[in-house]
Amino acid sequence: MKTQVAVIGAGPAGMLLSEMLARAGIETVVLERQSRDHVLGRIRAGVLEQSTVEVLTRLGLADRLQAEGHVHDGMKIVWSGRSSFFIDCATHVGKRFTAYGQTRIQEDLFLAADRRDAQIEFEAEDLTLDGLDSAEPLISYRVGGQVRQLRCDFIAGCDGFHGVSRRSVPAGVLREYEKIYPFGWLGVLAPTPPLSEIVYANHPRGFALASMRNPQLARFYVQVPLSDSVDDWPDERFWPELIARFPPELAADIRPAPPVEKSIAPLRSFVTEPMQFGRLFLAGDAAHIVPPTGAKGLNLAVSDVTYLGRALASFYRTGHRTELDGYSTIALRRVWHSVRTSWYLTNLLHRFPEATDFDQRAQEYELEFLKATPSAQRALAEQYAGLPIEGSLAFLDALA
Repeated sequence: MKTQVAVIGAGPAGMLLSEMLARAGIETVVLERQSRDHVLGRIRAGVLEQSTVEVLTRLGLADRLQAEGHVHDGMKIVWSGRSSFFIDCATHVGKRFTAYGQTRIQEDLFLAADRRDAQIEFEAEDLTLDGLDSAEPLISYRVGGQVRQLRCDFIAGCDGFHGVSRRSVPAGVLREYEKIYPFGWLGVLAPTPPLSEIVYANHPRGFALASMRNPQLARFYVQVPLSDSVDDWPDERFWPELIARFPPELAADIRPAPPVEKSIAPLRSFVTEPMQFGRLFLAGDAAHIVPPTGAKGLNLAVSDVTYLGRALASFYRTGHRTELDGYSTIALRRVWHSVRTSWYLTNLLHRFPEATDFDQRAQEYELEFLKATPSAQRALAEQYAGLPIEGSLAFLDALA
């Protein structure tokens, strides 16, 4: 087969990029290692920045989001089960957030792909990428035991942290920055009314988070040792532990229910530079991972593919590579902004096993400073709300 852009990965990043390119008249083939049902079944983040909502709205992909999403203004921070304050992004920087699960976004993107009869190869195994620095890269893979090959002008690697795309870049080309945190998050998705706002809790027993997916579906997390497994946390242990980490007035509104999903995720910060090599361009988790503390992963994937879609459209329109060559530089500005925000919140809100008494007191006074200082709250609100996606509006309007 031959196509203009081969997209590796049918998650939100890959499918949104494919949608953008189709609107620009650019042909794509999407290759996905898993089945469609598996992709739809993945439980991921669901807090959308205003810029992400704007991208989906301008592409006409937000009808259900607007009907079902829960809009909120920021985040509440509580600590030691007693003191609290609210980071009001709507007041400080004029930006709001929408809770809308990634599974819903995935469904919306697949429905849009079905309407345009998109070319998607599911269960594409044993992918190999060759000729990345040539004029016509080649992708080989297997589907149902049959070996297939796909030639293309460009490859968009949207296949996640463990995907083949980044690993296909020759050694020594990319520089990787990584920080591994000494704990994980036990996450529970439960059919119960969420709290009215997203609440972050710093408690002597460890971090906790109350988030939301819709008015009857809540997402809760507690900090756990990396050595723990899901089996160590039956419902009889999880719910009392979660409730203990919130102050009484909030804990009273947490209603335990049998979970529909429970998992433990390690926390890491990871960035690769540059996000491109030859005719391969990395986007989303293939290029960077952020701790979920800042709710940035899905939002960064959207900004990455918006920049990449605009650059590819410019190339096919003008024949010039200027925007393509600058893709990594512009994307990394937003990436590092979000990585820094997530790193800061992770250090502010978690109990670190190696922390000294000095470290603990300094963390507590940082929280006191934030509570008492409106200018500091505004600075955090600006970081938490995310940078704008530079120059995206004209590109998106042209695709609508």
